[in-house]
Amino acid sequence: MGLKTATQPRLPAAPNEYDRQYMEQLINVLRLYFNQLDNASPAVFASQGVGTTDVVTALTCAQPDLTTPGATKVSLPTQADLANLRKGDIYYDTSASNVLKIKV
Repeated sequence: MGLKTATQPRLPAAPNEYDRQYMEQLINVLRLYFNQLDNASPAVFASQGVGTTDVVTALTCAQPDLTTPGATKVSLPTQADLANLRKGDIYYDTSASNVLKIKV
């Protein structure tokens, strides 16, 4: 399942000498990047060793519950979101009694 929500920033080219404007741009780019990392939705995975490979045995995708501060709610896409999902993403197929499926 693709969880990458933040990409590394393109850093501004450094000048030969100290430049206040360059430092402000650099700090701003890094601040925005760290904000993206901090605001990523929590995802919890548990794996279990099976022979020589690990198998994901539990998966929780949660997002903040805006109606209850401090709480989270499980949020997985459904087959209605299939066109927007990437290969390997997990979704609920609500037409088949909420069966978990993986987009292939």
